[in-house]
Amino acid sequence: MQDSHRVLFTSPAEFVDSDHPTVITEARLLTSGVGDPAERASILYEAVRDGIRYDPYRDYLKPETYRASAVLAEGTGYCVGKAALYAAYCRAVGIPARVGLADVKNHLATPRLLETVGTNVFAYHGYTELFLDGRWLKASPTFNTSLCDRLGVAALPFDGRGDALLQAFDGQGRAFMDYVADHGAFFDVPAKFLVREMSRLYPKLCIPGGLRGSMEKEAG
Repeated sequence: MQDSHRVLFTSPAEFVDSDHPTVITEARLLTSGVGDPAERASILYEAVRDGIRYDPYRDYLKPETYRASAVLAEGTGYCVGKAALYAAYCRAVGIPARVGLADVKNHLATPRLLETVGTNVFAYHGYTELFLDGRWLKASPTFNTSLCDRLGVAALPFDGRGDALLQAFDGQGRAFMDYVADHGAFFDVPAKFLVREMSRLYPKLCIPGGLRGSMEKEAG
């Protein structure tokens, strides 16, 4: 990676706000004494995956839904917010990172979520790309372990040495996730674009204040 790109992707942004004091403190505390970048990346990944509960019923009209520091403070987030936090954590400890967006087909969404969204294709799923050992890796810290347990799928690991894309199959070999389209990776979350597109695609999901509920309880 060129030095200019390394500087860019370790710099703070509006939504990947890696300069937020709480983000910096938490990222450094989690990786204290760990020198290997891949190991640091793995530790931070698990902190976001399991420390931030996945919640698809967020307020998609609210900018804070997409901001890393707000997701950390709330302790819950949907895929894009969690991807932004993971990218911010990585940047805070010197690992270049950016936010990617892809369309995925979810075969194991809960009935309520499917009814609300109106389809099993979820547009603009958020993941994180980070630069380690000379290449960009993809990692999806979306589903926390307790939710995975209820969905009957193993939690997705990331060791900092290979991609960690959402699971294709559950524990019984049933289809779980398919990647339909990849929209690329971005320096910052394109929040205004996502507010507009999510509202257009999923009007029943995108209401002021967000919906109330818990996918984890629905899955149980």
